[in-house]
Amino acid sequence: MRDLVNEMTSCLSVDGVRITRKGKALLDVEHLSMDGPGPTLILGPNGSGKSLLLRCLHGLIVPDRGQVRQDGVVLNAEHKARQAMVFQQPVLLRRSVAANLDFVLKRQGLSRSARKARIEELLTEGGLDGKARQSARSLSGGEAQRLAILRALALDPETLFLDEPTSALDPSATQMIERMILRASTRGVRIVMVTHDIGQARRLAADIVMMQGGHVVEHGAAKQILDAPESDASRRYLAGGLVT
Repeated sequence: MRDLVNEMTSCLSVDGVRITRKGKALLDVEHLSMDGPGPTLILGPNGSGKSLLLRCLHGLIVPDRGQVRQDGVVLNAEHKARQAMVFQQPVLLRRSVAANLDFVLKRQGLSRSARKARIEELLTEGGLDGKARQSARSLSGGEAQRLAILRALALDPETLFLDEPTSALDPSATQMIERMILRASTRGVRIVMVTHDIGQARRLAADIVMMQGGHVVEHGAAKQILDAPESDASRRYLAGGLVT
């Protein structure tokens, strides 16, 4: 597992990225640079390009033009191998809870005894101890999402992308996942997460990317944006107004 952060944080940046469909620009980001140590949360109304940006950062979607860079180098297979992503709806294997984790750990070349120890460690971290032999598909929504996050963390990623991981969960399940996210961030995993929950942004974010209409309208320290946003779009969104 990663040690506590005590070194310079790497930089994930976007330059001139544009994605167009049927003549309409769905994503148009001239420049965005994320180099802070804490969680980056991406906020904005539905259809603002939040999830599309996340997928570009992970290399799942290749933009029509522009580039995503890691430490100044165009995103490549080596970078992507050090990333992981969890979607809004967790995708789990038709196996036991433990087997879902073992599948990832085995691909890393760990021995059987090392995998067993790591699985126990992960299940404890996610509050899923006692459920190792249970079918993953029988878990509750919150449990399934925790397993999906644990499986991503089992890869020991440098960067973990999360697409609204708590959007359909109750407050208790949300709180458990937020604790997992903060622990991972403390260990040095860069978190980049999409959310529509402003309260969640206050609890988790070190910095915030605010989006509207496929554009980044504001990016900065969470406290500054949440308490004194500079753009009209950010002010309207945070006040609960309609943003188109």
